[in-house]
Amino acid sequence: MIEVHVVFLRSVFRLGRELKSILFRLSFFFSQKQSESGHVVLSTKPKILFCDLKLSPGESKTYIYKETIPYTAPPSYRGQCVKYAYKITVGTQRVNAVIKLLKIPIRVLLVYGIPDAQFCADSEELPIAPANPFLQSQQKQPTISSALQILEANTARRNPSYYNITNQNGKVVRFCLLKSSYRLGEDIIGVFDFSQGTVKCVQFSVTLISEEELQENCKGRAKQGITTVAYNKHHEFSLHLNLTQVILPIPLTVTPTFTTNIVSLKWKLHFEFVTTTTVSAMPEPTSPSENISWQGPANLDVQTMIWDLPIKVFPTHPLQIAHGLPSKLDHMITI
Repeated sequence: MIEVHVVFLRSVFRLGRELKSILFRLSFFFSQKQSESGHVVLSTKPKILFCDLKLSPGESKTYIYKETIPYTAPPSYRGQCVKYAYKITVGTQRVNAVIKLLKIPIRVLLVYGIPDAQFCADSEELPIAPANPFLQSQQKQPTISSALQILEANTARRNPSYYNITNQNGKVVRFCLLKSSYRLGEDIIGVFDFSQGTVKCVQFSVTLISEEELQENCKGRAKQGITTVAYNKHHEFSLHLNLTQVILPIPLTVTPTFTTNIVSLKWKLHFEFVTTTTVSAMPEPTSPSENISWQGPANLDVQTMIWDLPIKVFPTHPLQIAHGLPSKLDHMITI
């Protein structure tokens, strides 16, 4: 009996990064159903790492396999209508025996703009030299630092945006969002200011929602719409409240924003405000030593208002996901 061990350095990979393990083929499957059925969209050429290998008892051999994931490939995604799955297939065979296959799932994160971005780390610190028309420019291969630089440029900028949320009766609240682009595992932080509102808000809720929409040429039904999935939710009573904040963490298990020729995934914050115009104002004490109690009404005439705010979700460092979501890195097949 021979045991073939497959050991990964990590189970989350970035597009364009080399995979290092003992393996044979990287396959990418596409399925429009929540099952294993589907068809192969991308498959690398098989590579033979060894042939006619003889091992003595207790002896072991180690081989390195490298493969590059194309930048045009979509990220790993398991949605309601579409599933993108990456699997590494390891095949080995003993003499006069059947071929044994081991399929190992991996997760791929997509960072847009890597092939088109021009990175020169020294250009910001050193003065730019004059261009020489006689020298042939060389394209630098994107690295993990290039992807992290794109993530920093897209998600580190804090430009607060203010939104005045109103209905037909007047102003409800002023909402402040620190930024509109976030990474996986990051917290979405917003501040509600009810002090300048002319309409009382009884309660509100904020929900992180993903929207999955098939392209027009891929819709099976004529009226097949957008599929939404709700994740973290914040709910709070806000009657007679001046300031409050909302903190919504983005799970590490979700898929960032992406678009392919089959499906697109977008993210948004879904707000629901319950307002009223019939509640009386809270009485104020005439002196600091005076105690005043206020009894809320048993019934209220309320209205519900809905508002959606689009946001962008980007991937994060693969090591952060590997530490936050530990997975099995050691796989074994017995032949």
